[in-house]
Amino acid sequence: QVQLVEFGGGAVQPGGSLRLSCAASGSIFSNNIMGWYRQAPGKQRELVAAATTGGSTNYADSVKGRFTISRDNAKNTVYLQMNSLKPDDTAVYYCNLRVVYVDYWGQGTQVTVSS
Repeated sequence: QVQLVEFGGGAVQPGGSLRLSCAASGSIFSNNIMGWYRQAPGKQRELVAAATTGGSTNYADSVKGRFTISRDNAKNTVYLQMNSLKPDDTAVYYCNLRVVYVDYWGQGTQVTVSS
């Protein structure tokens, strides 16, 4: 059974930074994709950024140049460094692990950007 535990999140002023981390445990196939999604009130969940085991990354256009995803494969951990945060970044952020078309999700962590 796979479990994802998220850390980080919180409240920050516009222009500030936050770092999210997510550790996966359990039986995890070595070839996988780890990433972050977010869901704002009244909106659909959307991909923020993802990274493959091999190091390929993908970002939503809205966060390119501001967010950086990284991972430590030995620790099955993924990180999301968020800089220059905007009020539109306010959402619940979910960690995701995809293994051969099966998705696992973290419990979600709230990120609030407000002055």
